[in-house]
Amino acid sequence: MKYLVVYAHPNPRSFNHAIKEVVLAKLRGGGKKFDFRNLYELKFDPVLNAGDFILMQQGKISPEILKEQTCIKEADILIFIYPVWWYGMPAILKGYIDRVFSHGFAYRISEKGLEGLLGDKKVVIFNTTGGPEEHYSEAGYAEALRKTTDAGTFELCGMKVILHKYFYSVPSVSQEQRLEMLREVENSDF
Repeated sequence: MKYLVVYAHPNPRSFNHAIKEVVLAKLRGGGKKFDFRNLYELKFDPVLNAGDFILMQQGKISPEILKEQTCIKEADILIFIYPVWWYGMPAILKGYIDRVFSHGFAYRISEKGLEGLLGDKKVVIFNTTGGPEEHYSEAGYAEALRKTTDAGTFELCGMKVILHKYFYSVPSVSQEQRLEMLREVENSDF
């Protein structure tokens, strides 16, 4: 079993960073094999550009994208750690998905319609929010995020989301509440 941890937060003092540290410690402590991709440290270019399309039409892939696709191919479980900003993922992660989860790699269109090509992968998602859970559930944002992220991205590509955990109101909760959230990460099955 091999894991791929994809991390998208620019602040090394963020709560997302703390989540990432717990996840990596859990994987190391369990003797798990894993790759770690910090999209900000990698300075990953999130812009899907004309050059990407030209290469795809020629059946080629840029070395930057090939590296990320190789990490995904080698993984059994992908773990994504990122904040919810403007009711979505950070631009760098959205661009990662736009560029890396390409036609012919993550999905294809056939006579059967759209087919996911990553059916042997499982996904775990840890999200933080600034707002309270009530706001996300009453307004329907939590369900909308699950539909666009879980179903509209990962499941569309054939993957199975086995855990999608939101940590709400992170900036305004107590330190004890944050520690409890980190214990939840540590005790999660993945």
